[in-house]
Amino acid sequence: MREVYLDNSATTRPLPEVVEAMVKTLQDNYGNPSSLHNKGLEAEKILKEARQKIARRLAASPEEIIFTSGGTESNNLAIKGIAYQYQNRGRHLITTEVEHPSVLESFLALEEEGFEVTFLKADRYGRISLEDLRESITPETILVSIMHVNNELGTIHPLADIGKIIKERNPNTFFHSDCIQSFGKMLIQPARNLVDLVSISGHKIHGPKGIGALYKRKGVELRALQTGGGQENGYRCGTENVPGIAGLIPALDALPDYTEQNPCNQELDRLRKYFIKGLEKIDRKVIINSPEDGAPHILSVSFPGTRGEVLVHSLEAKGVFVSTGSACHSKSREKSHVLRSIGLPMEQIDGTIRVSFSTYNTIEELDYALEVLAEQLEIFF
Repeated sequence: MREVYLDNSATTRPLPEVVEAMVKTLQDNYGNPSSLHNKGLEAEKILKEARQKIARRLAASPEEIIFTSGGTESNNLAIKGIAYQYQNRGRHLITTEVEHPSVLESFLALEEEGFEVTFLKADRYGRISLEDLRESITPETILVSIMHVNNELGTIHPLADIGKIIKERNPNTFFHSDCIQSFGKMLIQPARNLVDLVSISGHKIHGPKGIGALYKRKGVELRALQTGGGQENGYRCGTENVPGIAGLIPALDALPDYTEQNPCNQELDRLRKYFIKGLEKIDRKVIINSPEDGAPHILSVSFPGTRGEVLVHSLEAKGVFVSTGSACHSKSREKSHVLRSIGLPMEQIDGTIRVSFSTYNTIEELDYALEVLAEQLEIFF
């Protein structure tokens, strides 16, 4: 049976070169990077190379890159690490209602510990009001965390504008952005945009699962969430995941180079627009939840009167893989907090699927997926 994978916001298929690099590391370069012998030095070289490649993508320095186990740990380390380290300056934090669960639940945990948290509301397309942000920042605000690209809607938040507002209102307020859905698909320059901390994940860019990184601007301090052998300059103790880091290297090498003139992945944008045109030909009420100027690879679509879960499984039976939303909550009975936050009616939320593209998808695959989608809507609904 043909397989068309359109759930790339949940995870991506590792490139063959990624798998090869990981296997080679497991078999040959298996030393501990903290060891002083040659096996350790070879492992340390892998860390150094990957750190340099990530730094280049972010226009940063290698010393500003901390390896983690993935996006969730990066978000936790950034948010809790800042809150605990700088609580003597103030105990007010700001985030949005449409963040990834790893961000929202970090703030809820801090709220239980006595921190004051402002949760900014979003409009119909998941955008926050920059004026609301401006008015929310106080002399007590030590951290603002706003995602770059929303993982369910594809909404893009303007990091440069947000960074400028934060630093104008309170130069001592740190700015963290969850860039897990944008890294590798768009231009990200944290220092230029006044972003102090950036979270990224390997398995969203055709790299391995279980590896991620946190960009931490030079001069910013974090309270470590785990202690031990002092790895990653003491910010993330524990032996580094060398095979995972080795797998990052070819994944990073395969990414396009972005510039101000070419700030996002044009091939992904072409696939997204082609799919939207295909949806318009389906004889069914279709509502596009994603903003027109959203990220090039994420599309949230509702078919009122259907059940998203049923549609996902009926498509899967024909080899087409999509999701109902965030993979982190896909097994939860609770409906998407993002779609509820932007005020969609329950019938629309119930009938929502998320389609997310990869540059390795083809037009032929999209044609097949659209054909199957129309067919399954006719059969089941």
